[in-house]
Amino acid sequence: LPAGLSQWFPALEVLDVSGTGLAELGAELLALPRLHTLLAKNNRLGGPGSLPKGLGQAPLGRSLRVLNLSGNRFAEVPPALLGLRGLQSLSLGGNRLHGIPPDIQELRSLEFLYLGGNFITSIPPELANLPSLSYLVLCDNKIQSIPPQLAQLHSLRSLSLHNNLLTYLPREILNLVHLEELSLRGNPLVVRFVRDLTYNPPSLQELAGRTVKTRNVPYAPSDLPENLVRYLSLASNCPNPKCGGVYFDSCVRQIKFVDFCGKYRLPLMHYLCSPECSSPCSSASQSSTSQSESDSEDEASVAARRMQKVLLG
Repeated sequence: LPAGLSQWFPALEVLDVSGTGLAELGAELLALPRLHTLLAKNNRLGGPGSLPKGLGQAPLGRSLRVLNLSGNRFAEVPPALLGLRGLQSLSLGGNRLHGIPPDIQELRSLEFLYLGGNFITSIPPELANLPSLSYLVLCDNKIQSIPPQLAQLHSLRSLSLHNNLLTYLPREILNLVHLEELSLRGNPLVVRFVRDLTYNPPSLQELAGRTVKTRNVPYAPSDLPENLVRYLSLASNCPNPKCGGVYFDSCVRQIKFVDFCGKYRLPLMHYLCSPECSSPCSSASQSSTSQSESDSEDEASVAARRMQKVLLG
C-alpha cells in the first residue's frame, strides 16, 4: 500500500484492495480512524507480517466493522484479528485454515462469520459465546460433528454446513428457534438407525446419584461434600417419556430421526440413560414405532418446524 495513505485520505471509510497480489497490509492502514470496511480478497496474504502489528490497539482496530480476507493463504486465524472487538463481519473463506481458535469468542460484536472452503475439522464450543452471531458459514470443510453448545447461539438465523463430513446433528440444534436457513447437502448423514454404539456401565457413584435423583431423596449442601453436591447438579433427564430416569456420565448415544417441515428426515444425536430406554429412537427404514417413539418424535417435530426454511437439496 502506498505510504502516506492516511495523510492523503484521512476520511477514508471503505478500502478495496482485492485481487492486487498483496502479500502484506502495511502499517499505514493503522492510522485511518474512519475506515470501517476493508476488502482484501484474492491476494497472497498469509505469511509472517501479512497484517500490521498493533492492529487491535490502533485507530483502525476501533473503527473496523467489515473485514474480508477470503481467497488468501492463511493457515490459521491471525491472532491480530482477535483484538478487533468492534468487528461485525469477518470473512476468511478459501484459505488454508485447519481450525478455529477458541479465542474467537473475543469478537463479541461479530454478526457474520464466513469460514467456508478451508480444511477445518472441528468447531470449538467457545464459538457459542458470540451473542450477536446471525450468519455462520462453515461449508466445504472437513467437519465431522457439531458441538451441542451451538444451541446457545440464540441470534443465529443462517447456518451453512453443506459439503462436510457430518453423520448426525446434536439434538440441541432444535433449540435454535430463530434459525431460518440450514444447509446440509453433501454430508454423509446417516440414513439408518445406528445400533452398535458402545455403552459403559455406570459407576457406583453414578448409581447412587441416580437413586438420589429418581427417588427425590432430600439432602442439603451441608449434608454432603461440595464435590458430590456439584455432581448431583449435573444430572440429565432421560428423553424417554416412559422412563423418568436420569444419567450423569454413563449414557447410550443414539441417532434419532426427526421430520423437518414434513419433508426431510434429519438424524439428531440424543442420549439415553440405558440400552433399555432405546424405545424413543426410530429408523427411516422402520415401518412402525412404539407409542413412546411417536410421542418423542412429535415433540421434536414441533420444535423442528420452528425453522422456517431448511435447505437440504
